Amino acid sequence: MSSPAPNEIVVCHLGRVPYERAWALQERVQERLIAAKRAEPPETVPHVLLLLEHPPVYTLGKSGDADNLLVSEERLDAIGAAFHRIGRGGDVTFHGPGQLVGYPLFDLDRFFTDLGRYLRTLEEAIIRTCAEYGVTGTRVDGRTGVWVGPDEQGAERKICAMGVRCSRWVTMHGFALNVTTDLSYFDHIVPCGIDDRGVTSLAEEAEVSMTVDDVREPVTGHFVDLFDAAVTECHGTDAQAFLRELTGEPVEIPMR
Repeated sequence: MSSPAPNEIVVCHLGRVPYERAWALQERVQERLIAAKRAEPPETVPHVLLLLEHPPVYTLGKSGDADNLLVSEERLDAIGAAFHRIGRGGDVTFHGPGQLVGYPLFDLDRFFTDLGRYLRTLEEAIIRTCAEYGVTGTRVDGRTGVWVGPDEQGAERKICAMGVRCSRWVTMHGFALNVTTDLSYFDHIVPCGIDDRGVTSLAEEAEVSMTVDDVREPVTGHFVDLFDAAVTECHGTDAQAFLRELTGEPVEIPMR
């Protein structure tokens, strides 16, 4: 691997990846970034942004309330959805097809060591992306993520959930932007533990035809701008080869 600039982000477009595989991959990349900064002398390896979709899955953050999952595991099996308890912040949420999931694995020592600012920057990237489709994304005090409304369509509704974890200032987990998501999956949970607000999607709010692939480019562009970073993009098997070289381990991610 050639020596990257300190602020280079490699964006890996991975298609649809099972949640547990993506989770394990995040941990390996995070460990590599931590090892690089602790080396003598420190190594410079690129930041990584994984962009992907998941098959249907519900995840519960470490401080979340299991009662916010409203159906049994048997019911989850019946609808073809998995369930995982994970180490990010936040409560229960859903990931599935039609949702652009982003996992930034960034060494914040090379950007800024302020987790609140980091979350606001993730929100800003999504707010700017929504604006490109004529959708006004907003923040709600005390509630991480990006929202739409209140407006003539009703009260605030979440369009993008966020939850992060940080170890030695290296991040993992990230955001889940509903693009064309089947919102009926959210009927089985109290999304993010908030029972007085709804959820929405970019396609529903913009009332135009789009795909997750359409949204990858603006999201990537706004990350580059907001983090003042250089960017390299790789797709599919090329992305897997990069990740294998970065981590020094085989990367076997079934994608489609």
